Amino acid sequence: MGYRFFAQLVAARLGVHGYVKNLFDGRVEVYAIGTGEQIRALRSELKRGPRGASVEEVGEDAAEMLPEYANGFSIEYDE
Repeated sequence: MGYRFFAQLVAARLGVHGYVKNLFDGRVEVYAIGTGEQIRALRSELKRGPRGASVEEVGEDAAEMLPEYANGFSIEYDE
């Protein structure tokens, strides 16, 4: 299972909204909307990653609330 699909499944299980997408430099960006408890649980799962993944680091930054991502969790693709 790929990391983006893993993140989407975990977010759905936790009730977290937002998105996940690959960045051009090889990193993965996760934008998450949820309670403090939900975000902590998501971060913990993202650090672990799917079977076979090697997660080097999970960083966190504050972000503004984007209403277009407040009703579900999607996999986004850059065009």
